[in-house]
Amino acid sequence: MTIPLGPGPAPVRRRTWSRGRPYAGIALDLGSARTRAWTPGRGMILDVPTVTFPGTGAAYPIRRGTIVDAPGTARMLNRLLGHRLPRFGRPLIVLTTPVLGGIAYRAQARTAVDILRPRSVLTVPTARAVAIAADADPTCPLLVVDIGAHLTEVTLLADGAVTDARHTALGTSDLDSRTPPARITEAVVSMVTTMLEQDHTSETFEALHRGALLAGGGALRPDITYRLADELRAPVQPVPAPHTAAVRGAAKLLQAARSHPSAHAITDPAHLH
Repeated sequence: MTIPLGPGPAPVRRRTWSRGRPYAGIALDLGSARTRAWTPGRGMILDVPTVTFPGTGAAYPIRRGTIVDAPGTARMLNRLLGHRLPRFGRPLIVLTTPVLGGIAYRAQARTAVDILRPRSVLTVPTARAVAIAADADPTCPLLVVDIGAHLTEVTLLADGAVTDARHTALGTSDLDSRTPPARITEAVVSMVTTMLEQDHTSETFEALHRGALLAGGGALRPDITYRLADELRAPVQPVPAPHTAAVRGAAKLLQAARSHPSAHAITDPAHLH
């Protein structure tokens, strides 16, 4: 016998996101020389010098991958993005971070981005954001070399996670007649060599054999890329538009969150690590 069921409880209404309208979100890459941001619906990347003006001239709140002035960084972000925030709703922010920045960097970054009244902040290692922008196969070991203006990072990713990383406080802005491009390539080769020597698996070797993924402004300089490939004796593959790869990868993660509104409830700034 079938027992008729009475009317059940009212269905729970879940918040959905319309694919036809912008949503509150910001992809953000805080660099020592340039800060880049992307917001849905704009169709372009905001790209400005990382500089603030406290009243006594220009000041640089981020140096060599370290936030040295969180209030100054907040003022810069407010000037860049404050007027672009939606009138209603608080944004989800996906923020790239130096691979070896650690808890201290994320705490300083969180303090700075609070000026934008975020609903939540997700952080992603810069190398992982670069790999996402390049549509790299996450199931294979990947070596990412990011040569910025003031910082160079070498990162090994396996299954999308950071398994080893090195960095040096040297970048393209340091190059002059006394500091040739060879200094950067030598530093990268030294870091990769150390990773190979200390890796008790074959992941670093496999990643190098497949070819290093090159990002950052240094990837736009043939005098660096050609020499690096020659000294590593391995392929070097610059990603398209390498200077904006990190923020584009963060933007892809932000767009993915649009399909999963539950991500907006995440408050752990280390979630994507």
